[in-house]
Formats: sequence, structure tokens, C-alpha cells
Amino acid sequence: MRIVGGEWRSRRIRFAPVAGLRPTPDRVRETLFNWLGQDLTGLACLDLFAGSGALGFEAASRGASRVVMVEHDRAASDALRDNKAALAARQVELVRADALEFARGRGRGQYDVIFLDPPFTAEYWPQLIPLLSPLMLPDARVYCESAAPVDWGDGWEVIRQGRAGHVSYQLVKRIS
Repeated sequence: MRIVGGEWRSRRIRFAPVAGLRPTPDRVRETLFNWLGQDLTGLACLDLFAGSGALGFEAASRGASRVVMVEHDRAASDALRDNKAALAARQVELVRADALEFARGRGRGQYDVIFLDPPFTAEYWPQLIPLLSPLMLPDARVYCESAAPVDWGDGWEVIRQGRAGHVSYQLVKRIS
């Protein structure tokens, strides 16, 4: 898989052959970072279900000052570590943990952008959405991928959304 923009543009990253792991396609990442603005200089990002690391490494490549990647699977976590070393990505912090437990523990700070790409077969959204607000800085945005659009409920606004193949994606923010 290739990083599509920023300092590491065209650099390849490898990911582990883990069941259910779906790296965010290039076209979807391009759309997302057009929505966010190409330059993330100084922003803190959380990639809560890091998997391949595509979203987190893309954010780091585009200038994010801090990118926390959370991944539970050992093989996927090892691949993230290898990619971090290959890119000399000092702004990337790897955490091997369950994503929900990490979020319940308040996730080591607050973030400007949170990337959420949990396994499509798991029903994380009802548990996950209430955990997000304490992790968010004012004006923070949350990006999510799922099989169908997520119903965010009251207090959230969908800023942008799209679909690519079997992937629905949304950019949202808190409104209350």
C-alpha cells in the first residue's frame, strides 16, 4: 500500500495479512484528506483501530505533530512498528491495546482528528460513540468507515459523507 500525500508521498507501507483487515483505499484517503485539508501541521490524531496504519501514517506524512495508533492484533501491531521504523516516524506513538478499553481510559489526551475504522462485522458503534467526546479537542473532527452510514444521534453533525464499493465513510463533528 502506498502513502498518497505529504512528506512520505509514494512510500510504501506493508501490513500483516490479518483476517478482516481492510486498508483504506487510496481514493478514499485522497477524499478524506481533501476534506480535512492537505496540511495537518500541528494537529494531534488518534487512529483508534489502526489495522494497516494507512490513516495514521497518512496524517503523519501530512504534518500531524502527534499520531497515536491503537491496534490489538499482534501481527498488525508488529507491522505498524516496522513501518514506523522504516519511515522514521517519531511523531507516531504505537499502543497495543483494545480500542474500546483505550477510549474508556480517556486515550492519553485529546485529539483534533480521530480516525475510526473498526471491523465491519463487530457492532462497536453503540459502545464507541459515547466514549468519543472526552477524547476530542474543541472543533475536533471524527472520520469513520463502516459497511453502512453510522447513525450518530443527537449532538453530532455529519459534515461530509461518501461511499466507495462496500465502504461507507463519514466526517462528523460534535455540535453540543
